Amino acid sequence: MKENVQDYYGKVLQSSDDLQTNACCTNIALPQHLKEAMAAIHDDVASRYYGCGLVYPQLVDNTRILDLGSGSGRDAFLLSYLVGQDGYVIGVDMTQEQLDVAQCHIRYHTDRYGYKKPNVEFKKGDIEKLDEIQLEDSSFDIIVSNCVINLATDKEAVLREAYRLLKPGGELYFSDVYSDRRIDPALQQDPVLYSECLSGALYWNDFHNLAKKAGFLDPRLVEDRPLEMANEQIREKIGHIGFYSATYRLFKLPGLEPACEDYGQAVRYKGTIPHHKKAFTLDKHHVIETGKLIPVCGNTYQMLYESRFKPHFEFYGDQSTHYGIFQDCGVDIPYNTSDQSITSNNTCC
Repeated sequence: MKENVQDYYGKVLQSSDDLQTNACCTNIALPQHLKEAMAAIHDDVASRYYGCGLVYPQLVDNTRILDLGSGSGRDAFLLSYLVGQDGYVIGVDMTQEQLDVAQCHIRYHTDRYGYKKPNVEFKKGDIEKLDEIQLEDSSFDIIVSNCVINLATDKEAVLREAYRLLKPGGELYFSDVYSDRRIDPALQQDPVLYSECLSGALYWNDFHNLAKKAGFLDPRLVEDRPLEMANEQIREKIGHIGFYSATYRLFKLPGLEPACEDYGQAVRYKGTIPHHKKAFTLDKHHVIETGKLIPVCGNTYQMLYESRFKPHFEFYGDQSTHYGIFQDCGVDIPYNTSDQSITSNNTCC
C-alpha cells in the first residue's frame, strides 16, 4: 500500500484537479494575514497541494517546526514565512517527485519573503520511521501534518515518533480525515480509496486511544467539517461511512490527567497574540475572550501555562484543592451524519 501511495502522489496526480474526491481538499478561507504570504507561493507548489485543513497554529514566530508528509511544500513554505528568519521548518516526505518540486523552489520563496538565507529544508523519509533521518529528540516546538497520517499504515508509530521529537510543552497540530466507524479491512486494500485519504482514515475513538497511548493524554479538537462523496463510484463503495476533516492539537504534557478535574483555577487572556486580539481559540470547546476571567479545568490550565502561550495569559489558582470533575466537561468529536456536534461528558473538556 505504501508503494501505491507513492505512485499515486508521485505519478498519477499531477495537480489537485486530478483528485477523485474532496477528502484531500481545503475549503476553509484563509485568514487575512495569511493571504499575502499565500499569494507568494509558487504556482507549481500550490497546484500540487493535497491538504484537508489549515495547519497554521497561533504564535509560531521564531519556532522550530516539523511538517510530516510535506509534499510539494505549500504548508512548509507558508510556515517558513510565519516563523520568520530566526525560525526553521523541516519538511519530510517519502515521494521523490513531490520533494523535487519543493526543493527546487526553496530559493524562490527565500527571495520572495526577503530572507537572507533559507529557513526551510526538505528530507526524504518515512513518517513512520523518523528515527532513520537523524532528527534529535525534543527538538521541535511544533509538529504539523495535513491529510497525511491517514495514509500511514502504522499510525501509532507516527504519533509515538512525534511525541519523541517534540519539546516539553510542544504540540502536534494537524488536520486529517476521520471516520464515524471502523473501516472494513477489504476496503482498506482498495488502492484508490486508500490513496484518496478515505479507507485509511481512523475511527475517531481509535485515534483518541492511540494518541493517549503515545503520550498525548488529552486530544483537543480545533475544528471539523463533514466530507461529501461526489464521485458516484466511490460513494457506492464507501458511502455508508461518514467521513470528516478534523484538526486536532495534541500537547506533550505528561502531567495531564485522564479526565477534566476542577481545582478552582481560571485564566484571563491578555489579547496579545498577533492576529488574535479579541479572542484566543485553544480548541472547539475553548474560545477565550480577551479580558474575561474564564474558569478552566486543570488540563486546560496546564496547556496554557506550560506552553508557548504562557506570556499571553494571567493565571489564577493552583492545584492544592480538588473540587471533583469539572462540571462543564465534554469532549468534542467530529460531526455526526446529522451535522450535530456530539459531546461525551466522561472524558475531558
